[in-house]
This record gives sequence, structure tokens and C-alpha cells, in this order.
Amino acid sequence: MQGNLPPEAQDKLEDLQDLQDTAQKVAAQKEQAESSLTESKTALEALDDIDEDTTMYREVGELLVETEYDDAHEELSDSVDSLEIRVEQLTKQEERVQEQFEDLQEELQQMLQGGAGGPGGAGGGPMGPGGAGGA
Repeated sequence: MQGNLPPEAQDKLEDLQDLQDTAQKVAAQKEQAESSLTESKTALEALDDIDEDTTMYREVGELLVETEYDDAHEELSDSVDSLEIRVEQLTKQEERVQEQFEDLQEELQQMLQGGAGGPGGAGGGPMGPGGAGGA
């Protein structure tokens, strides 16, 4: 099918495939960050239930190293904060990629249905029916 497409449509199709790959990578990064965030929040909650005088250890590579309660609490709090920001950034990136994908998909459909109205879509139909939003 791809061999029968005009060159502009082939380019847009390749761009769509690239965006799909990007979307999958962002989704995987977001899933990993959310998992780490859940683990850090769970550890922080468990830490809140522990007596501050309890001997504690943290993992450093394959070693367990003794640590102070306040240090552990601060590290986990910082980790939760930075992971929340990371998840928020990835969510926004995911939304942007999805929007770009939908816009490009619509352009490709119009190109294939309307026979490409020239650069910028000047003759390819109105911005119209709910397509580009209210801007």
C-alpha cells in the first residue's frame, strides 16, 4: 500500500510512525516513573510508622549501608517530589505527542481523500468542523 502513495503522503505516514514510536517510549518512561513514585511513597509511609531511633539501612548498589532516620526521610521526600514532577512532565509530553499524532493523522486523511490541496492545505478544505479548535 505504501508504494502507491504520493511522496507527501509517504512522508506524513513515516512521521506518523515516528510519533507512534515516540508515544510508546514516553508511555514506557511514564509507567516506570509512576512505578518508582509508588514505591517511594510506600517507603515514605512505612518510614513514618517507624520509631526514629530504629537502626535503618539503605541500599547502595548491592550493599546495605546504615543511615539515619532524618537522612532517609529527606531522601525519600526529595525522591517523591522529583518523581511527581517527572510524571507530570511525561503526562504533558504524552498529551502533546497524542495531539501531534491526531493532527498529522487528520492531515494525511485529508491528503488521501482530497488529493492534497497544496502546501499548507490552502485548497484542501476548511480548518473546520471542530478540527483545529477555537483558536
